[in-house]
Amino acid sequence: MKMTTPARGFPVSEFKNRLAKAQKMMNEAGLDALLLTTEPDVRYFTGFLTRFWESPTRPWFLIVPANSNPVAIIPSIGVELMGQTWIKDIRTWRSPSLTDDGISLLAEALHEIIGTTGQVGIPMGHETSLRMPFADFQNLTNAVAPLKFTGAANILRNLRMVKSEAEIAKIRQACTIADKAFTRVREIAKTGTPLDEIFRQFQILCLQEGADWVAYLAGGAGQSGYGDVISPATPIPLRQGDVLMLDTGLVWDGYFCDFDRNFAIGQPTNAAVTGHCQLMEAVDAALNIIKPGITAADVFHAMDKIVTGGAGGSDAGRLGHGLGMQLTEWPSLIPQDHTVLKEGMVLTLEPNVQTASGKIMVHEENIVVRANGAELLSKLAGPKLEVL
Repeated sequence: MKMTTPARGFPVSEFKNRLAKAQKMMNEAGLDALLLTTEPDVRYFTGFLTRFWESPTRPWFLIVPANSNPVAIIPSIGVELMGQTWIKDIRTWRSPSLTDDGISLLAEALHEIIGTTGQVGIPMGHETSLRMPFADFQNLTNAVAPLKFTGAANILRNLRMVKSEAEIAKIRQACTIADKAFTRVREIAKTGTPLDEIFRQFQILCLQEGADWVAYLAGGAGQSGYGDVISPATPIPLRQGDVLMLDTGLVWDGYFCDFDRNFAIGQPTNAAVTGHCQLMEAVDAALNIIKPGITAADVFHAMDKIVTGGAGGSDAGRLGHGLGMQLTEWPSLIPQDHTVLKEGMVLTLEPNVQTASGKIMVHEENIVVRANGAELLSKLAGPKLEVL
């Protein structure tokens, strides 16, 4: 059955639903507002999608009150785009300013919305950042006192972990695009092709198949495996017996996919064949147990039993993670993460195995947790290592 491309953006009802859930959690936590400063958190409540966040110069602020609609305090360069969202209260200043980069405007808005006392939650846990100069935050703290800043009680983490069907559709579309690009790897990779050229050409394939941009591309190549999966591509040409791995985090309408594929260049070594079989067995083990109510640690142990015999993992640190508006989100598939899986959570399954001294192979798939188990968003790789 042919998949229908989902609509871009979200209806206003999506954002209102997110806001209602957040405000319920804020009231339970005794918070008068949230102050959000990072791209995914601001976009989660507004739909404000732009690559302009790549510039670290300007700060951006969103106040989410406990009992009213969000207020955007943003540089004037963003007013046109923010005006296209559902946000109506947009306050701006000319940025960058070396003397007052939005701080007095933000302080004034907080006092207007909350009053002179109360608690403002800021995300402070793992995978969060302040994204404003610390000196400005100190000035803001002084300007709004005795209003207090405190942790946001993991509200954003808990909200963003469980995706709506509209969000899942966007991640599925990103996966579909990557699947199509992976089927074309034989067009760009063969014996003698430099790895860095393959990286460039694969990004072109992703764009040709419909990606908005390729925010992340990693991989490696080598005999029976590769040394790591984070190094930049080199001009070293592929050789017979190499394993080529490409891992893409392309974006469609603001949502990521994140999965990889391994390919043999000519006849694969026995170690590579065995490694691929182990990886697929580990993925199958995870798929067989995933359901609401188990933990991230349970999924880790199911895969780790296959790839290390239950030794507790490797130096890679984890065997998967959450996925959505960011390439990696909460939770982490590690022994210590006892996050309970819920229906609608999107995860990557990413086992790795040592295939030779100093060599590894990694495999990754994307899934969504459903009431009756795991639904694959990426097209599951075959049981045999594909030969180019």
